[in-house]
Amino acid sequence: MPLFNHHPSLSSMEKKMFAFSSMLAGFFCLVIFSSFSKKDSLEVAGPVLEKETVNMARRVTGFDLNKSFSFAGEQIPADNFDARERLDRELAVNTYFESATLLNIKTANRYFPVIEPILKKNNIPDDFKYLCVAESNLRMAVSPSGAKGLWQFIECAGKECSLEINSEVDERYNVEKSTEAACHFLQHLKDRFGSWTLAAAAYNIGPALLAKRLQEQQADNYYDLNLNEETSRYVFRIIAIKEIMKDPERFGFFIDSTQLYPQMSDYDAILFDGPIPSLATFAKQRGTTYRMLRLYNPWLISGSLTNKYGKRYEIRVPKNLGQEPRTDGQ
Repeated sequence: MPLFNHHPSLSSMEKKMFAFSSMLAGFFCLVIFSSFSKKDSLEVAGPVLEKETVNMARRVTGFDLNKSFSFAGEQIPADNFDARERLDRELAVNTYFESATLLNIKTANRYFPVIEPILKKNNIPDDFKYLCVAESNLRMAVSPSGAKGLWQFIECAGKECSLEINSEVDERYNVEKSTEAACHFLQHLKDRFGSWTLAAAAYNIGPALLAKRLQEQQADNYYDLNLNEETSRYVFRIIAIKEIMKDPERFGFFIDSTQLYPQMSDYDAILFDGPIPSLATFAKQRGTTYRMLRLYNPWLISGSLTNKYGKRYEIRVPKNLGQEPRTDGQ
């Protein structure tokens, strides 16, 4: 029943004013009651809320640049303010781009134990594992230009480095073989340009273009070159990634060892020189799944393996299907 019927003597305007006043009074009562309730709840839960706020607080800081920085044993020139500021930028970008850096740290636990001994065997400085991070974020990535794998080889460069690339097999996705190929290419670049820093720059921009820029600008080192933005930032980004990943907690990344991605080393290596009409059937017959087979053999890029030349391939079949790979690699 309408409220106005309780006051027959009121005019239409007065009825409206009465209704508005009643609603306004009710609103203020509700606000006052809510404020007291909220105050009481805060007094009870205050310490908990305060603790959560402290834990969630984000502390944004600058970086101490009053120390020496290097890549592959080659120092950033300490008296070059431009170089320092370029490094400062990459430290900030990679520190406060938390999600990518967090995942890189986790994924490094899977791939660095594979990459590091191959670099060492080929006398390539250990710092180049961070170039791999800069290239692909340690993902089996595909760039807009068609570069693929952890080391981001384009097809022609991959084939020049003896990687098999066809419609069924792409060894740019083979961690061991692509790392070996990267080592040979990097050593070639070092021999050509005379420093590991320039070798890294050439890996990004291409050796022909880097040689052209060195000649045009009459420069003999990376830090004095004026290059495109990506390559101009490239070595600094690698150095920043190294600084963060070597000491994550100094940059605000606190990751428990149980949260690191485990190594994928618990598998049976099957040497196979025949055709495989269906990789899904092959996987099922060996107690695993097509998905797992592809994860352990990312270089198999088709659903079958024709293998018309009878080449012997090592195919890894994971053990303990359904269980997470062990972190100790056993």
